[in-house]
Amino acid sequence: MKRQKLMRIAAICLAPVLGLSLTACSGVNSGVADAKKDSAELQVPASCKSKTPLISVLLPNQTNPYYVAMKRGFEQEAKAHGMKAEVLIAEDDDAKQLSQAEAAVQNKPCAVALNPVKSEPAAATVRTFNDAKIPVFTVNIMVDAKAMKAQGAFVQQYLGADNKAGGAQSAAQMLKDMGKDAKLNIGLVTEPDEAASMTRDEGFKSKIASDKNSKVAARVDGNVKITDALDVTTDMLQGNPDLNTIFASSGPNLQGALEAVNASGKDVKVYGFCAADIALTGKYMGCVAQEPEDYGHRVVKEIVKYTKGQKIQPNILRPLKEFTSGQKPAQGQVG
Repeated sequence: MKRQKLMRIAAICLAPVLGLSLTACSGVNSGVADAKKDSAELQVPASCKSKTPLISVLLPNQTNPYYVAMKRGFEQEAKAHGMKAEVLIAEDDDAKQLSQAEAAVQNKPCAVALNPVKSEPAAATVRTFNDAKIPVFTVNIMVDAKAMKAQGAFVQQYLGADNKAGGAQSAAQMLKDMGKDAKLNIGLVTEPDEAASMTRDEGFKSKIASDKNSKVAARVDGNVKITDALDVTTDMLQGNPDLNTIFASSGPNLQGALEAVNASGKDVKVYGFCAADIALTGKYMGCVAQEPEDYGHRVVKEIVKYTKGQKIQPNILRPLKEFTSGQKPAQGQVG
């Protein structure tokens, strides 16, 4: 197991050295812009005119507080509009999410709200709903654009955080806190199979590149899970004794990284997308937060607009809230 983890870390850390491009991961969009014609021609399903229209909501898990908050937002807003939100949990399994999509089609939903488990496999899930003429609204995680094109799939709208701006915000706070003359050796705790994480990394690295004294020295895959992030960050700290800062691109990754730093006893400062219910103090210096419950509310409102024939924007990027040492994000404000 230990050897597998080290190989995983090595593969990720060596990618830039070997010149392997990561643009396939980071160069994504929501898929909306590439499919405007198909999207525009999709008719509002007849089921949207039923007494209680159904919205199928597909989420990755309910272990991450992020998705617990999002589920609450969908259910509350759907009820407020006389609709029903049926929430399906994939347990972080792409195949299960696709299977849930196939089953959901049989219930003839008015629309689908999809938060993919992973960006690339989700294209098949979108295609399943496209074939059934059911509009898809993606939230939080974008579907890989190349996979969408290969599947001939399209979505009506993407709504989620402005991830690139969030990464840049976090980098700016790190540079401000550490001082203009500080030499920063930075470790990234990320998830290379998730488009949102890669976009956050892109924003972070773009801002860091403006400081000649700072560099990304190592990168590991935290898999958006606290225990995985704890393990790989522990190994990263051991293999890179000069690291003095960490950027974590999700709440679970940040919490795992912070636990690893605290256990190591090293003076390493941690930044990134906020962990749930943890105050910023000591080594935890700054974070940016999404508002998943609010996203659930907003997506339902967009679906209602769509069913009424009103124009909806193809992409809606929400700003992130910023927190610094001494503050604590409110419940539901997580990364």
